[in-house]
Amino acid sequence: MSEKEESDLRASRGGADELESVEKGELSSPEEQDVVDKKLERRVLWKLDTRILPILAVLFLCSFFDRTNVGNARLYGLEDEIGISDHQYDVGLAVFYATYIFGEIPSNLILKKVTPSIWLPCLAFFWGIIAMSTGFIKTFAHFVAVRALLGLCEGGLLPGMILYLSSTYRRSELAIRIGIFYTSASLSGAFSGLLARAISELGGKGGLSSWRWIFIIFGLFTTTVGFTTFWLLPNNVASARFFTPEEREYAVQRLRAQTTNSGGREQEETERFAWSEVARGVFNWQTWLSASAYFGILSGLYSFGLFLPTIIKDLGYTANEAQLWSVIPYAVAVVATLCTAYLSDHFHVRGIIMLCSLPIAIIGYAVIANTPYANVKYGMTFLMATGLYSSVPPVLGWLSNNSAGHYKRATTSALQLAIANAGGFVAVFIYPKKQGPQYHKGHTIVLSLLTAGWFLVLANVLYCWKVNRDKARGKYDKYAGYRDDRDPTFKMVL
Repeated sequence: MSEKEESDLRASRGGADELESVEKGELSSPEEQDVVDKKLERRVLWKLDTRILPILAVLFLCSFFDRTNVGNARLYGLEDEIGISDHQYDVGLAVFYATYIFGEIPSNLILKKVTPSIWLPCLAFFWGIIAMSTGFIKTFAHFVAVRALLGLCEGGLLPGMILYLSSTYRRSELAIRIGIFYTSASLSGAFSGLLARAISELGGKGGLSSWRWIFIIFGLFTTTVGFTTFWLLPNNVASARFFTPEEREYAVQRLRAQTTNSGGREQEETERFAWSEVARGVFNWQTWLSASAYFGILSGLYSFGLFLPTIIKDLGYTANEAQLWSVIPYAVAVVATLCTAYLSDHFHVRGIIMLCSLPIAIIGYAVIANTPYANVKYGMTFLMATGLYSSVPPVLGWLSNNSAGHYKRATTSALQLAIANAGGFVAVFIYPKKQGPQYHKGHTIVLSLLTAGWFLVLANVLYCWKVNRDKARGKYDKYAGYRDDRDPTFKMVL
């Protein structure tokens, strides 16, 4: 037999063998393989969404319970019993925000070393103990001390969760996941009032006032959640025990498949700490533009969460009625937040979505600051909650999307929140009781901050657009191969 005949025979047998393998399912056509990959991806995402997001949502829920319950406790006699004035109450809140901000960046920089499965649960466990301790305070000094420690522990949670999620999901999947756990903040606003109302019935039990039981029970719940989370939260997709070997390999590879677009996952896994990466995060235009815009949003959010029960009560409702009526605006905000986050991921935009959501809150504040009608004021709280909460997932995902290199992303995420959380200082002092029930000055200040925030978001969108244009024109070619956000293949999300 000639060589040509042997070659043809082998080719014929090879084709027949391949056909037989396809029929047996041993080999797949590209179309079939694509179907298999999509099914596998759906399984992987479903497990991540059902095993990780609920844990983060409950942790975040606890953090909002424990930081805002001071507003509920105020309605049940906190100030009178420990003998503090309105000004001293505000000082205690300001101390909380100061230590909260102080703890954010260091916490994020050590997260990788300590590992998320240890660090995040430990934070929750210790702030739960501190929250419980608030139920036993007797003086102004005690009040300031526990608020300071609470802020220090809680400060590392949100930036740590954002950093954790950014290494677990792809860039185009981040906003909706942030939206899912962030709605727990809205739910905390809705249910903390109801739960505080129920817990207040324990007033007098064990010789403790209603407001003391609020802190003790919520703090005990947080401590339990922190302890349980330690056994449930994986460090990353590679160590997740809920995956099968096939799913685990695919979960790792789907992240590494973004190598050129996300800065190189493999490089980040072995990246060593460098101050130069911290500096890249600090001296980044996007960090300051988005953080300043977020400052305005959080000024509104914190004032809304801390003082909504008081605002409603000043409109003529009793303390118990104020707790119940405060539920509905938060519930509406949950739906709006999830819809906005979904659209943000679907269209792969962040700032552009915020340019549409922020005006909703701006309209709400503009009206409530100037109308004397109680029903109209309450109606405006729906716009305020909707516009504020729905702007959060895009702004939290924006910097993480546009920062590559673990320590740069850790820095930008934490610094953004440190700057933005300074809005807590604004919230503390712009709604004194003497302004009620109109609160014209407080609402006008937040209105101004949100309007300025809208223009800052616009500036950041234009800046990201310019960077993408410059990369397309070759101005970033000198960074080719860097495999971080300077690489010309890395496209900024608008």
